[in-house]
Amino acid sequence: MGRPRAFDEEKVLDAALCVFWRKGYEGASYADLTEAAGVERPALYSAFGNKEALFRLALVRYYERYLDYVPKALDLPTARETVAHILYSAIDLNTRYPDHTGCLGINGVLAGSDEAEPVRQALVEARAAGQAQLRERFEKARIEGDLPETAKPDVLAAFVMAVLHGMAVQAKAGFSSDVLKAVAEQALASWPTGSAGA
Repeated sequence: MGRPRAFDEEKVLDAALCVFWRKGYEGASYADLTEAAGVERPALYSAFGNKEALFRLALVRYYERYLDYVPKALDLPTARETVAHILYSAIDLNTRYPDHTGCLGINGVLAGSDEAEPVRQALVEARAAGQAQLRERFEKARIEGDLPETAKPDVLAAFVMAVLHGMAVQAKAGFSSDVLKAVAEQALASWPTGSAGA
């Protein structure tokens, strides 16, 4: 029987998540991860596998713990309320922690080495799943008359994701929440309204 681990895996995973959030996948070194987690590299390997496996676990935790506002938003009565809730919640999250601004899903890997390609692809798939959820919500809104019949749910979903991703990049660059809220207000000002919302 193996010895029990001398550290709390949940706390180590939280520490790793923050490092990846701040530095991205490739920017986070094992030295960064072990220092933040307070464990030695062999123990980190033993508990979580390699760096990619650790990142994937951190990404799941990020979605569960920090993006819980998305399911709530999808249940709101109108598409506009859904979008507003997502945009303003994202602004809060992207600017809440001064030492790791932006979004882990964007900061993780936009472009990287060949070795990081599986991680980049995992993030692409995660963002695509979020866009698909929005598209389905907007299709429902169009059927219910909350969006005009001419609305294109796939384009609206891509638009919202583009605004979200842009705001995450701006938050990482140091833009204030007030500026990002003005961006969200501008995006919402152009939101189409159907017969049910007129």
